[in-house]
Amino acid sequence: MAVHDTSHLHGPIDDASGAVPISTAAELVGTTARMLRYREGLGLLPRTQDSPTGRGHRHRRFTEEDLATIGAGLEMEREFDIPPAALAFALRVLAEPELLGRVRRHGERLGRLTAAPARAMDFEKEKAMRLLHGSRLRNRP
Repeated sequence: MAVHDTSHLHGPIDDASGAVPISTAAELVGTTARMLRYREGLGLLPRTQDSPTGRGHRHRRFTEEDLATIGAGLEMEREFDIPPAALAFALRVLAEPELLGRVRRHGERLGRLTAAPARAMDFEKEKAMRLLHGSRLRNRP
C-alpha cells in the first residue's frame, strides 16, 4: 500500500529524521490514532527504537519505513477481509512452532488440511541412522 500524499499536512515534524507523531501517522495511512494504538497492542506495528526519556515517556514517532509497514498490514487486512486480531494471530502462529503444530493438527482433524508429508531430509536422516546403526552391529567382535 502506498502511503498517502503528505504535502497537505502541517503537523509537527520536528525531528531530523522526518518522523511524525501518531496523529499524523494515522492520517497518512488512513486510520485513526486510536486504531494505531490498538494495532500496536496486538503487535502489528514495527518495534520502536525509542526509549523513555526524562521524567515522562517519549511519544512514539513514525518513520516512512514504519508507515509503509503499517500500510502493508492494513492492505492485507482489507484484501483478505480480516480484522487486525486475525492478522496478529497469524503472525503469532508463524512465530511459535508449538502453536503452528496445534493449528495444523486442528486443520487436519477438520479435514481442511492433509497430513504434512514426511520431509525428504527427515527420510534421508532416518535412512542414514539405520545404516549407521546396522554397520555398528555387524562390526562388533
